[in-house]
Amino acid sequence: MKILHVLDHSLPLHSGYTFRSQSIFHAQQKRGWHPVVVTSPKHEQNLGESVPDCEEINGITYHRCGATPEVAVPFITEAWLMHVLSRRILAVAKAEKPDVLHAHSPALNAIPTLWAGKKLGLPVVYEIRAFWEDAAVDHGTYAEGSWKYRLTKTIETWACKKVDHIGILCNGLKDDLISRGIPTDKITPVFNGINPENFKPTLPNVELCESWGLEGKKVVGFIGSFYRYEGLDLLVRAFAKVAKEQTDVVLLLVGGGEVEIELRAQISKLGLEDRVVMPGRIPHERIPGVYALIDVLVYPRHAMRLTDLVTPLKPLEAMAMGKVLIASDVGGHLELIRHNETGLLFPAGDSEALAATITTTVNSPILRKRMIQQASDWVIEKHRWEVTTSVYEDIYRSALNNRPGNTQNGEDCWLQ
Repeated sequence: MKILHVLDHSLPLHSGYTFRSQSIFHAQQKRGWHPVVVTSPKHEQNLGESVPDCEEINGITYHRCGATPEVAVPFITEAWLMHVLSRRILAVAKAEKPDVLHAHSPALNAIPTLWAGKKLGLPVVYEIRAFWEDAAVDHGTYAEGSWKYRLTKTIETWACKKVDHIGILCNGLKDDLISRGIPTDKITPVFNGINPENFKPTLPNVELCESWGLEGKKVVGFIGSFYRYEGLDLLVRAFAKVAKEQTDVVLLLVGGGEVEIELRAQISKLGLEDRVVMPGRIPHERIPGVYALIDVLVYPRHAMRLTDLVTPLKPLEAMAMGKVLIASDVGGHLELIRHNETGLLFPAGDSEALAATITTTVNSPILRKRMIQQASDWVIEKHRWEVTTSVYEDIYRSALNNRPGNTQNGEDCWLQ
């Protein structure tokens, strides 16, 4: 079976979106399927440079659209982007002859894929990793409940009604779609996963340990993108309380993003420059060695619609790496973490509770050992990519069954 995936952006850009995509593609290859990719013009806009029309990255073929200009007139930019993307999907589909078109959020990808699918007579799967309108609220693009928010939500719902099947990141998103009138049997969760070969207990990166001054320290850490909703301001505020009592504890914040400047200013104001290490972004292949430097991972996400509906990937990585994690009790974390079994939860937004939980955890090796084993066993059993992506077989079969005339054996389904 050949699947043409349609993405917003991809590698070599680094984000949770791109790493999840690559993991899905490799899991599909292991099943004997053939994933190929078209990326939206947003890829080049985010990358900030031109790229070849077609390139191979880590064994996956990526077809590019080229950047499209942004226009000040409302909706013209988006309309032109979708026009360019739909033409590229058609051209690539005629060359690659896929059996299924598989668009990944946002709806700006789903709509061109629906256009192409209708013209080609191919089934369309739409996979939602987050609702783009909620992400826009966090980024400050527009307010929740504004006309732009409602319009984006309406378009998303329309696309979900038109596609043949919907993949969804987690149950929070599934429940929300059901409340919009999308049939339950049309929605299948495709949970985040980990690759045990890439994320497993390993030796610390000695070079980084020395250069960051972590020798002999208890390390509290966060690895990821510095989005506002991640709650890193709360973590710094809680750590200031911990630092007063625990002189051997340091905070390691690995990554970068929109609130990095604000975090550095907060750290300076609190006088924590010698207790907080911010090395910036680290090459993906070095991340396991960075995880190994950290005693306790913290995910302090703020409570909002986005974090209540969407499950993150990083806690699963921490579990697989044999690390204790502390997380806020937002809905997305509650789907992944069982309190006092696979991790510790604290009330979202409560810096006092977070500080107390950090102090207890870094000083309790017995507690850490127990939770490490339970979390590792659970994530390996339930959240390996080969397990979480196995549902694609049912998703594609459902989509193919919804298109009369398509063969349903998963092979040679191209309509001449």
